[in-house]
Amino acid sequence: MALSVDPGVWLAAFLTLCIFSFLYKDNLFYRIAEHLVVGVSAGYWLVILIRQTLVPYFVIPLFRERNWNVIPGPLGLFLLVIAAFLGILIFTRFSTRYSWLARIPIAIIWGIGAGFVIPLSLQTKVIRQLQASIIDLKTVGTWDGFNSLLVVIGVLSGLTYFFFSKAHKGAVGSVAKVGIWTLMIGFGATFGFTAMARISLLIGRMDFLLRDWLGIIK
Repeated sequence: MALSVDPGVWLAAFLTLCIFSFLYKDNLFYRIAEHLVVGVSAGYWLVILIRQTLVPYFVIPLFRERNWNVIPGPLGLFLLVIAAFLGILIFTRFSTRYSWLARIPIAIIWGIGAGFVIPLSLQTKVIRQLQASIIDLKTVGTWDGFNSLLVVIGVLSGLTYFFFSKAHKGAVGSVAKVGIWTLMIGFGATFGFTAMARISLLIGRMDFLLRDWLGIIK
């Protein structure tokens, strides 16, 4: 057993134990570590946004290089200033009198975000899913064709379970039961994947404590 002499390792071990102390009950050490993580994360991302967005795309083009065509077109400088002005409006949230102005840039951000996310979600979660549920006739009689058939059965039975316009009796009820099994298998696989991911994080922390901090294992 050889304890580490690195102050950084001792600090990391202390914060790790502070987080683990929540397993006993909510306490002061856990809250300190929790607030420290949130504060450091916020500060880190603030610096990243300033260095990778504000400085290269606004400060340098506008004041240092005076490259006002960073946004192509005759309205480049105008759009750049407007974008900066909208960004400043977000800070009006700190004012009780003018906080309503922050709704303007927030609405624009949400609108642009929805315009990007909705088509992408339709492509990945609807169109791609439909394509995956279509059997390629060239694979009939092969293992890939069997897998595709299972996917089609799972999709149709799962949709039948959520079809409430007809009572789940007879053939419809039998298909709906298959849909229940399909859903339970899917939920179980998702839960198992999430649990294994969390366990891997736990193993990493325990390895750090026993190897890097306490030196019990080599």
